[in-house]
Amino acid sequence: MSIRVRFAPSPTGPLHMGGVRTALYNYLFAKKHGGKFLLRIEDTDQKRYVKGAEQYIMDALRWCGLQWDEGPDTGGPFAPYRQSERKELYLKHAMRLIDSGHAYYAFDTPEELENMRKMLEQERKGNPQYDCHSRMQMNNSLTMSEEEVQKKISAGVPYVIRIKIPEGEEVVVNDLIRGEVRVSSELLDDKVLFKSDGLPTYHLANIVDDHLMQITHVIRGEEWLPSAPLHVLLYRYLGWENEMPKFAHLPLLLKPDGKGKLSKRDGDRMGFPVFPLEWKDPESGELSMGYRESGYFPEAFINLLAMLGWNPGTEQELFTIDELIQAFSLERVGKAGARFDPEKAKWFNHQYMQLKPLEDLERDFCIVLNNKGIQTDPAKVRQIVSLVRERVNFVHELWDQSAFFFSEPMEYDPKFAKKKWKEDTPDLMGKIAAGLQELSTFDHSHIDSFLQNFMEANEVGAGKIMPGLRLALVGAGSGPDVKAIMEILGKEEVVKRIKKAVNELS
Repeated sequence: MSIRVRFAPSPTGPLHMGGVRTALYNYLFAKKHGGKFLLRIEDTDQKRYVKGAEQYIMDALRWCGLQWDEGPDTGGPFAPYRQSERKELYLKHAMRLIDSGHAYYAFDTPEELENMRKMLEQERKGNPQYDCHSRMQMNNSLTMSEEEVQKKISAGVPYVIRIKIPEGEEVVVNDLIRGEVRVSSELLDDKVLFKSDGLPTYHLANIVDDHLMQITHVIRGEEWLPSAPLHVLLYRYLGWENEMPKFAHLPLLLKPDGKGKLSKRDGDRMGFPVFPLEWKDPESGELSMGYRESGYFPEAFINLLAMLGWNPGTEQELFTIDELIQAFSLERVGKAGARFDPEKAKWFNHQYMQLKPLEDLERDFCIVLNNKGIQTDPAKVRQIVSLVRERVNFVHELWDQSAFFFSEPMEYDPKFAKKKWKEDTPDLMGKIAAGLQELSTFDHSHIDSFLQNFMEANEVGAGKIMPGLRLALVGAGSGPDVKAIMEILGKEEVVKRIKKAVNELS
């Protein structure tokens, strides 16, 4: 059997990182087993459709490196892959369910539905829903003659098609992550399968499409687990029970603190993105942060998502995409929700900063510098990146750690200066500047030898001169190795900065 999985988002807004994780697990599962990964756009909810969301979804998946084998823009043997372009298929299958007695027409108005729910709430007779207990008191084809039904349809009276949930049955869902799940049909409502606008609901459309597209495994979020019994019934009623895909319901992504599912509000509150790319709401114009724009590498983003809910069974935390494909299995996906840690996300990006080729970081940092109007030698940029990248999590933070390389200090840290700039420091700095001026070769080795000889000749320790040099060159008490800073700045700039510090701090 050839493995076929699908990621089927609705274009009702930007793709949440939980959705990306669902896509990732589908992708890893398909690639591990030599199968196909499909992208299907489930756009039957036209009321909630958001302009630009479909393109955003595809751009986000591509940035993450999750390229689909079949989809709306690439085509495939089961095209089209956009549900709004497959309308005729769904009506045909809805009618099959009507004809077999497993579905029925319902003509209830919104007011009638609201009254039914209020009545059930007042009487406290089970759940206030349209189900096997309440349907015989409603305005539907189960309570009317066939002639009345046809008359209403001919007259254009709006209707929906609902599934007829059986009474007194236990529906069994076999889940690859959660095992056997049993649900009493008495708890299920007669969900709408086909809406009055001529489009199916998710429940009918995804079953029909999964069957026709020969999907073998449905890997989706835990929020769909309550719908799984309904889907099992639909497979049975459509005669596809023996071809039903295997289900796997993934654990929720939980907020960093407290209880509940990770949401955009948590990101806004704590200052981290929950979307892969920046999103601009087409209605309000509100901008939401994206991992890409926040400086995350796609490999780091994918790696951190993979570890939210899946455990490789080893101590390894860093995986290339090929390593993830080899290691991944649904058996090692947990049932419990996975708590998202923004600091751990930064840790992952830091690790990838250290693994990135220097030329890649040099290129990215040059873009940051160009945006600041700074043109400089790429070789110098590479030296700087090599020196400070261990101190940062993101490329844009390289500037915070290296700005002093591109412009001399305009001020000096007063606390550090008060503590380290002593009475004899100006004299020592003056002598060092004069000695450095005489060096014919200005590299780390020669600078180190000069400073060692200077300390011996003047009978002073490193604690006497190194803080003063750092303050003169950087303007602060922290930073990378002073001798490395001096080599990159060059002799003339170093001497100039030391003299300036002596004049301003004396």
